[in-house]
Amino acid sequence: MASDLLLEIGTEEIPSGYLQGALEAFAGLAESALKEARVRVEGKFSTCGTPRRLVLMGSGIAENQDDQVLEVTGPPKKVAFDAEGNPTKAALGFAAKQGITVEEIGFIETPKGEYLFCRRVVPGRPTLEILSEILPGIISSIPWPKSMRWGSLDFAFARPIHWIVALFGGKVVPFETAGVRSGDETRGHRFMAPEPRRVKDTEDYLQAMRELHVQVDPAQRERTVWEIARQAAKSVGGVPSEDPGLVSTVANLVEKPSAVCGGFEDRFLDLPDVVLITAMREHQKYFAVYDQEGRLMPHFVAVNNTEARNEQVVRRGHERVLRARLSDAEFFFKEDRKRALADRLEDLKEVIYQAELGTSFDKVERFTALAEWLAREILPERVEEVGQVARLCKCDLVTQMVDEFPSLQGAIGREYALLEGYPGAICDGIRDHYRPARAEDALPASDLGAVVGLADRMDTIAGCFAIGQEPTGTADPYALRRNALAVLRILEDRAWTVGLVGFIHKSLELLSAKLTVDMENTATAVLAFFRERYKQMMLRGGYETELVEAVISAGFDRVDSLRSRIEQLKRFKEDSAVFEPLALTAKRVNNILKKQVQPLKVDEDLFREPCETVLWQAYLKLQGQVADLMEQGSYGEALMKLSGLQKPVDDFFEGVEILTKESEALRNNRVAVLQSLQGLFMSVADFSKFAL
Repeated sequence: MASDLLLEIGTEEIPSGYLQGALEAFAGLAESALKEARVRVEGKFSTCGTPRRLVLMGSGIAENQDDQVLEVTGPPKKVAFDAEGNPTKAALGFAAKQGITVEEIGFIETPKGEYLFCRRVVPGRPTLEILSEILPGIISSIPWPKSMRWGSLDFAFARPIHWIVALFGGKVVPFETAGVRSGDETRGHRFMAPEPRRVKDTEDYLQAMRELHVQVDPAQRERTVWEIARQAAKSVGGVPSEDPGLVSTVANLVEKPSAVCGGFEDRFLDLPDVVLITAMREHQKYFAVYDQEGRLMPHFVAVNNTEARNEQVVRRGHERVLRARLSDAEFFFKEDRKRALADRLEDLKEVIYQAELGTSFDKVERFTALAEWLAREILPERVEEVGQVARLCKCDLVTQMVDEFPSLQGAIGREYALLEGYPGAICDGIRDHYRPARAEDALPASDLGAVVGLADRMDTIAGCFAIGQEPTGTADPYALRRNALAVLRILEDRAWTVGLVGFIHKSLELLSAKLTVDMENTATAVLAFFRERYKQMMLRGGYETELVEAVISAGFDRVDSLRSRIEQLKRFKEDSAVFEPLALTAKRVNNILKKQVQPLKVDEDLFREPCETVLWQAYLKLQGQVADLMEQGSYGEALMKLSGLQKPVDDFFEGVEILTKESEALRNNRVAVLQSLQGLFMSVADFSKFAL
């Protein structure tokens, strides 16, 4: 028989950004706990929730855990029984411990002799009992960005827990956690249905939520939020901003959403759109409203957590709050405009970026020089523009607008630059150098912003490594992992022929004017950090570990070529008749050279056998061809060329004793031939990464 599980954790309002991650982890925790407890689940687990509740629903759960077969080896037979075959204390104790009689004891032959043995079946316990034991642990294991404690309890959770519904097969699962006893009473909407309501099972619970004015499914709430926002905006002839992130945030703030459309004075439309949108979105979680031509209207949509008794009162309340916000923004905007953006560069001398790395002004000086160096490599005709963007891009950090609305950094700098008459490319570069802000964000739209963003991020990464502030575990206070991923994505997207090694060294060189930097060790550590970030990026993209490691271990400098190399190696590997012999040949060479670290030089005069000459001539012929193909990006063709070495290498291994004791010079010369071959193989791929 199988039954359903319902677990609802009722809380005070959980922050919107916490909900999705908690619900995603909730089901996994339950699956793992039941599997470990030997409770079969034929159905599946699902979760839903609101700011006031986390809900876990499981179906097809066995009513008893599986039986357990125990095989226990006891003491030696010669110790457990005396010479007459009578049981000693050892035998009696073993039998008592296993819950059997002495007559039921078995024996097993081992390399050390005959030992006592018992095989018994432990019947599975009722799942209801098991759930009573494991549900408190599941609840306490739900991960949160931040937890809190309340009262005198030694229990941490996102917010205080007020009730728990735990039902299995219609019966209450009894337990206590956070000072709350489980039961069968839920709560409805805080204002519209606050009284307790008993529920019998999952179906009854879902019906109760509908009656108690709670949309418990987050996806359903998101659909509702978007639909009512559209309807509210339609009342003034507009459409709400298409903002999935805001829809999700708002949906996780309410249990029964309703919407109202409000307005504000036309004079606020003189503010840049980005200021109005940010004031509405960031602080109030309002949707901006656009007309049919895509122009911002003096309206907004607010989503409430209850149906309004008097919509006019609710609307005026929202309008009053927003008016205060917009008035502040208007004041900050006018005050900021009294000074030119470029004049604020000096103000950055008063802002500490990092104690050892200096002020924000010092950082701007460094990454400006780095950006100009980079531009000379890839955008030589735009070096002056790159420098201008770099010197302006952080100036808005010391404006009142960014102080009030931190998310406007870059965006408001662009607006101020536009108003001051800077060319559009410069203005866009100021905004774009921050992109991407997160892993899923769009990349910079402008080349100027991309170059400056690369320099800014590399200065951050190299600087932190230089002072020993690299990420450890989950700690990454300077977001170096995110910055490294952004650098890799931009270089790959733009296909710029920038060598990471040179880029890193130039950044460290600029840092050395202020710091004592261990150039080589730091550069090696930074490059390894980028390599690991790239590997993780590609693995998330669905590429096999072997393929990625084979390419990035062979050479990790030109990011623009790596994905193509991986793709071509993937296609080459699919032809196993060609790939496997080549990989085995390369591995054979590597195995001989494992203990040989000293580079040696080939002397053709020391060749004794024809196979040595044939292999060396094949190598010399292919060396230039492979290098040319690699330079052209024809990695698949380069691999095919390498496959031609299989027979000469096999003949070489068969025809000579490589590690001969006859002559050190002869042995070293043959090792040198293999070292040259290994270098040729490694210029394309590290075949040792493949398990064959």
